[in-house]
Amino acid sequence: MSAESTIKGYLIVHLEHILDEIGEDETIKILLGFSCPLNSDVEKFLHHKAIEFAKQSLSQTFLVFTSYKDEPTLVGYFTLANKTILVDKAVLRGNVKRKIGRFGTYNPVIKKYVFSAPLIAQIGKNYKYNEQNLISGDELLKMACDKIAEAQFVLGGKVVYLECEDNEKLKNFYSSNGFVEFGKRKLDRDEKDDLSGEYLVQMLKYTKKC
Repeated sequence: MSAESTIKGYLIVHLEHILDEIGEDETIKILLGFSCPLNSDVEKFLHHKAIEFAKQSLSQTFLVFTSYKDEPTLVGYFTLANKTILVDKAVLRGNVKRKIGRFGTYNPVIKKYVFSAPLIAQIGKNYKYNEQNLISGDELLKMACDKIAEAQFVLGGKVVYLECEDNEKLKNFYSSNGFVEFGKRKLDRDEKDDLSGEYLVQMLKYTKKC
């Protein structure tokens, strides 16, 4: 298996590289070994959408493996995409404004900053191996941020964002990893079956020190 990168015993592999190497049928078998009962949207995306989204270049998925019982084992994944976001002027205050304000364009009519920014569209641990503690959420999130930082080193930019359910545990987790809430997005119709509430909380961070 060709590794995109290796970090502390983890292999981060681009989904398209796996498809090229072993074909779609065998790749699907690997993806179906991922379980995330806490978030059916994260699980369903990997099982049913990740390959097609990669083929259409709508997003790119990275699988994270480690060795367990002498076998490469899928322990998590993250999916990245590039989007445009609007951020209220009131959110960009003090240190946050100093760091990332210059990477956006301020629109005085709508009183918002406009950013082209990478989105961590999906991220999740494989709970099939949760009791074995093969990876932590902090480690997985850092891998996603580091991958974005690599791309921004070439292309420019210093902002990354994500969207999550309005859940205190989730928001505290992302806040502890440097993300700041900046807005809300109403759920699309096809998201309502797998996500609770009527909207997703949007959070961003400066990517220099992910």
